[in-house]
Amino acid sequence: MSTFTTTNPATGEKIETYTLMSKDDVVQKVEAAHASFLDWRTKSHADRAPYLNRIAKVLRDHSDELAALMTRETGKLIKDGKTEVEICAAIFEYTAQHGPDVLADEERTHGTDGARGVVTHQPIGVIYSIQPWNFPLYQPVRVLAANLMAGNACVLKHASICTGSGLRLRELCIEAGLPEDLFQVILIDHDTSDEIIEHPLVRGVTMTGSDTAGRHIGSVASKALKKTVLELGSNDAYLVLEDADIETAVKFSVMGRLYNNGETCVSAKRFVVTDKVYDAFVSAFVDQMKAITLGDPTDENTQLGPLSSEDQFSTVKEQVEQSVAKGAKVLCGGDVPERTGAYYPATVLANVTPGMPAYDDEIFGPVAAVIRAKDDEDAMRIANDSRYGLGGGIFSRDEERALKLARDHFDTGMVRINNFGAADPNMPFGGVKDSGYGREHGGFGMKEFTNAKSIFLP
Repeated sequence: MSTFTTTNPATGEKIETYTLMSKDDVVQKVEAAHASFLDWRTKSHADRAPYLNRIAKVLRDHSDELAALMTRETGKLIKDGKTEVEICAAIFEYTAQHGPDVLADEERTHGTDGARGVVTHQPIGVIYSIQPWNFPLYQPVRVLAANLMAGNACVLKHASICTGSGLRLRELCIEAGLPEDLFQVILIDHDTSDEIIEHPLVRGVTMTGSDTAGRHIGSVASKALKKTVLELGSNDAYLVLEDADIETAVKFSVMGRLYNNGETCVSAKRFVVTDKVYDAFVSAFVDQMKAITLGDPTDENTQLGPLSSEDQFSTVKEQVEQSVAKGAKVLCGGDVPERTGAYYPATVLANVTPGMPAYDDEIFGPVAAVIRAKDDEDAMRIANDSRYGLGGGIFSRDEERALKLARDHFDTGMVRINNFGAADPNMPFGGVKDSGYGREHGGFGMKEFTNAKSIFLP
């Protein structure tokens, strides 16, 4: 039997060794999830809500344990892990509170005589959830909460490096009273995953990851006529316009680039700065990035921990080196510290132009790409000059003008104005272009994998 071992990226120490499941074992879990779904779907939305509230409570009760586990597996700061647990609890509570209304039957009319019609949002079955490592709890939870409320079952294939977090999440859901087979966690390779996508009891597939992986999974699912929701990362641009408050812009730019050790899909990555404020912004931004404390992620005073693995470290290092070889200038960072662990320093690159990884691709680490724009119009053009379109940001003293730019011109799924944040249960989350399609949160995710069924009465 094939095995894999999880590793602490801060110390290099081995954590746990797991055995991959056989296809027969996984099919049994899919079948068990489907059988549990057949009972779960008979419950009303109001009847499902208490299960979600109990899961939220159990997660909070185990917050310290879960944060420590995520830190061991992925290197995220312990304080960020605690925040992640709270976000997950809030998502379950939001879904429990709003789900019954969001998914309620809708009264309509049909025909010339206005006969009664009903639109009902019915569950469809087993949803296959393929999730990455950067938020070991949040990524599966945002799928799980929405689909439990909708009446579906969920089968999770988590990233191998955070296997322990995925398994522990399932244990805690069961401890909270969730039917044991309704939420399954499977340990499989990519080939088996493709076969699970094609399994007739799997009715939908949702995945977060790279656009390369998204193309593959979307292709396999489409051939099997399975609906997908894909969130595929980005190289989000944050615009510093001519009238920006520099102190605010720098504060949230540092936060936006370093949150979760820089390993966040919807975070500030490209900083498009107008010529008028370029020198002032870059000077202050570099000063603050230089002052960042790199160190042990279990220390509450640490501001930047290690990357999630040696592989991720190598990828980020290579992307920076390739950008520098093509003309980018290192303003700070870039030198790898001599210490054990997958540590990469807070880094700022200037003179970033098309053709460089720092401009074209997503650098999933604490590396900021600064791009000079002639003026506000040029900054907006540069921001949209990307194959991605997940999030972005605008710094401007004129919030109404920034709102108009965000609404009418920014070609992304989400825009932050004079602030930074990752996700909110009440706001839809998702992107356009190579950042994927579909939405989670804000009530939208609860309907992604439902059958909007039309019923025509006489």
